[in-house]
Amino acid sequence: MSGALPPEPAIAELQAQYQRLLQRLEANEREFRRLGRAVWRVQEDERRRLARELHDGLGQNLTALKHRLGQIGSQLTPQQTDVRDRLETAMALCATALEDTRSLSRLLRPPILDDLGLEPALNWLARGLQDTIGVDVVVEIEALPLLDGELQTLLFRVAQEALNNAGKHARAQSVLLRLVQREGVLQLQVIDDGRGFDAAVAATAGGSGLGGMRERLRLYGGTLEIRSSPGGGTRLRATIPLDPG
Repeated sequence: MSGALPPEPAIAELQAQYQRLLQRLEANEREFRRLGRAVWRVQEDERRRLARELHDGLGQNLTALKHRLGQIGSQLTPQQTDVRDRLETAMALCATALEDTRSLSRLLRPPILDDLGLEPALNWLARGLQDTIGVDVVVEIEALPLLDGELQTLLFRVAQEALNNAGKHARAQSVLLRLVQREGVLQLQVIDDGRGFDAAVAATAGGSGLGGMRERLRLYGGTLEIRSSPGGGTRLRATIPLDPG
């Protein structure tokens, strides 16, 4: 008969196939997240290794070189002005290279994150933005449960990208960075008074690192919400469950 429903055994089989398909999709999603987290851990470990090598290897060599140049300068006679000028130029170049090396080491993996934890690292980020660009950054962090290293790194990287966007791209004058925990969910908010942007266009274009932030949060069951408009500032909210599963 046209339009008649399939017999009950057929409906039951379709339902069973549907459930099996859902289970496979969920298993694939879990495996994708597991592999994504593993790749990200490798990346952070490599960042940590490179930062340590820059600081302990190249940084110490440059420090020793600068010290040696200073010793040579102290042995010059007052009449060797030409040599002294060239030596001072070399020492200035050495000092610049040393500072660049230290800055690169901190950008790759700031020691304060591993040594002191997330809250001091976020305050360090805020001070850095204030010192380099002059943006007024207020940091509010409520009492948090003990977070594992991966969640701390994730929150730090999201905050780092958001503050960088607010200071360098949005040209904000003031920024609020707020981290709280509500009902088993971590919430990181970054609110600025900058020039704003079209959030929908930026999301599809993958600009300002927003796409990378969203994908990284997704690996831990998190989400990224952005509210912004040209001239109206930006409100960014990242949420991450305390137990990503």
